[in-house]
Amino acid sequence: MNHLLTAHLRAPKRLPLAVFLALGSTGAIAEQTSLAPILIEGTSEQQTTGSAVMLDKTVLDTRQRASGDTASLLLGVPGVSLNAAGGVSSLPSIHGLADDRLRIKVDGMDLIATCPNHMNPPLSYLDPSSVEALDVYAGIAPVSLGGDSIGGSIVARTADPEFASAGETLTHGSLGARYASNGDARRANLSLTHASDNVSVNYTGSWSQADNYSAADSFKTSTATGRVGHALPLDEVGSTAYESFNHALNLAIKGEDRLLEAKLGYQNIPYELYPNQRMDLLDNTQKRINLGYQQELAWGGLEVRAYHEKVDHFMDFGDDKRYWYGSNSQPPAAAEIGTPCTPIRFFGDPAGTCAAGMPMYSESRTNGASVQGEVPLSGDDTLRVGGELQFYRLDDYWTASGGGMGPGTFLNINNGKRDRIATYAEWERQAGDKWLTLLGVRYERVHTDADNVEGYDNTAPAPGNQIADAAAFNALDHSKYDNNVDLTALAHYSHSDTLDIEFGVARKVRSPNLYERYTWSTWSMAATMNNFVGDGNGYVGDVNLKPEKAHTVSATLDWHAADNSWQLKATPYYTRVQDYIDAIAGGAWAANQFNVLTYTNQSARLYGIDVSGHLPLGHNALGDWRLLGVLSYTDGKNLDSGDPLYNVMPLNATFTLRQSAGDWDNAAELTLVDAKDDLSTVRNEIGTGGYALVNLRASRKWRNFRFDFGVENLLDTAYNLPTGGAYTGQGSTMSMNGIPWGVAIPGPARSLYAGFNMTF
Repeated sequence: MNHLLTAHLRAPKRLPLAVFLALGSTGAIAEQTSLAPILIEGTSEQQTTGSAVMLDKTVLDTRQRASGDTASLLLGVPGVSLNAAGGVSSLPSIHGLADDRLRIKVDGMDLIATCPNHMNPPLSYLDPSSVEALDVYAGIAPVSLGGDSIGGSIVARTADPEFASAGETLTHGSLGARYASNGDARRANLSLTHASDNVSVNYTGSWSQADNYSAADSFKTSTATGRVGHALPLDEVGSTAYESFNHALNLAIKGEDRLLEAKLGYQNIPYELYPNQRMDLLDNTQKRINLGYQQELAWGGLEVRAYHEKVDHFMDFGDDKRYWYGSNSQPPAAAEIGTPCTPIRFFGDPAGTCAAGMPMYSESRTNGASVQGEVPLSGDDTLRVGGELQFYRLDDYWTASGGGMGPGTFLNINNGKRDRIATYAEWERQAGDKWLTLLGVRYERVHTDADNVEGYDNTAPAPGNQIADAAAFNALDHSKYDNNVDLTALAHYSHSDTLDIEFGVARKVRSPNLYERYTWSTWSMAATMNNFVGDGNGYVGDVNLKPEKAHTVSATLDWHAADNSWQLKATPYYTRVQDYIDAIAGGAWAANQFNVLTYTNQSARLYGIDVSGHLPLGHNALGDWRLLGVLSYTDGKNLDSGDPLYNVMPLNATFTLRQSAGDWDNAAELTLVDAKDDLSTVRNEIGTGGYALVNLRASRKWRNFRFDFGVENLLDTAYNLPTGGAYTGQGSTMSMNGIPWGVAIPGPARSLYAGFNMTF
């Protein structure tokens, strides 16, 4: 059971091995049953068991900069990289598998991105300051934490409720702020708690904002944005500005052996611009309620959860992208929002009118519930059984904007449905002092459906083949049922005080998301709006897509000192994916340009290795010194086409020299990334060169204050993001090839940051 009633019991204790079962690259950790919080001994920066990584608040605080992107807290975890997106919405990738291929839970809720560009992934709904713990299960996760995913699981948790001693009350809070020079990025956060011995109330709020950031060198050849009077310097990365507000109110009531929680959340993002998408987020509102109940019973532990989420999402062109369209070439003479443009024939419109932007709306509702019981069968055996429900509804529609965009509403996904019903069981067994095993099975029934669609215009000659595409889609049977079975077998062998061996095998299954199955238009303009991988291409769904089925095997060799003062760990892994959802050309295709692609089932394989370790270097007058390192390599290939898989992070390593003395904790960090030259041909993926980055970090604690400051990219190195995708951050982005092809998204230039956190 995850942190069952840990909130009011603060005395830490050493937990048995069963709590930390983590196997293979894959890593799996049995859920905690103790009433005490986890305390993992050791000196590494991030606590690991196998290749499952558990980041607690102390570690997370050292990783926070001014960015409001919670996913950035995962940088440095073996096997994890980030696919660039908006300023608060990076997509975590584990061993080359990202986005919906990962199971990401936020306080026990399963959340789904509601956007044809996946601009609102689950972690984007948390500010970094509110995250109390992040657990990463790379590859193989236990079935209790898996399901509907093939790449692993990420579990994010906010703080447990706090309670006062009997007959007393407590009131405290914290206040923090951070600033980074590149992009003028700012963030502030506040937390307030008031509690008696059985009732706790907590509020957390945060705000983050940034302008466009700058690269270390000029990376493009044009300053034009398509808007009269608005140009961008050649080193400014367009469409990287954002602003975000988060609020959460947590209520908890504690009994002697039970805990009831209600967590209410609200987020508003007024704008979040995207450098690798043709549209920008211009309003996103999420409202959520999360109810949880936990109780210790005579037979074991019980946890029940129910949640509801409502998302209203709006996209159009931000300030750096052309707004008025009257032709596919140059913008009209008057091209500012709110002013008319000269009528020109547009997308075959004989009347010659103008399109004012391209409003796009996505609205979703999610209702979910879960129940889990944990039953000690004997001193050596534990059984976990559970069930989950999730009901998701989506409407994705684009209202008319004039010209070729009208006169009606384009129904991209009409009354989409994605319902999951799951049940699972896993058996954990401690066999003597040497062996610990975990066996699990999970069954899911996934039902997806969508109503009939129509384009902007149902009268010939409508541009872009809208009428024929809609008719072809509407003639199909949209209702699909998938029966998915996950299997997990994991084992840990303690060979000696200095060597642990872990291995695991698993079968994991993921059903297609609604955008993969039900987007229907081959019109280049419409297709390019359906893209959640950031490569600039357009995508068309396939109603008959099959679920992805991944088979993974891995092993971990963990050498360490008896007291864990040093450690070296290596985790090789291999994954074979049947019915991998990739892309093929949807019609005419050409190299060195953007194209329309169609989702299809193929086969794929991924293999690689993660290496990590830490080593004490000694102590002198300047304090304690230690060296930490992480190296990751992944190779992915489409076995049908022979193409490398898209957006796989090349060989990379990070080495950190840490020094601590008294209240000071400082670090010098070197990140090395190889050139990206294994490229997806069908997507015309853009290659990037190798690079090295140096970062300096320092922090000091003083009474109830913590100060952080440092320099990112100390040497002001010019580099491109290997998994950043194609630069579509400025210009005539509605026209598929109206912007230059082949421009990668550069990483940020040198940035100085500083921040503080104060408790009271």
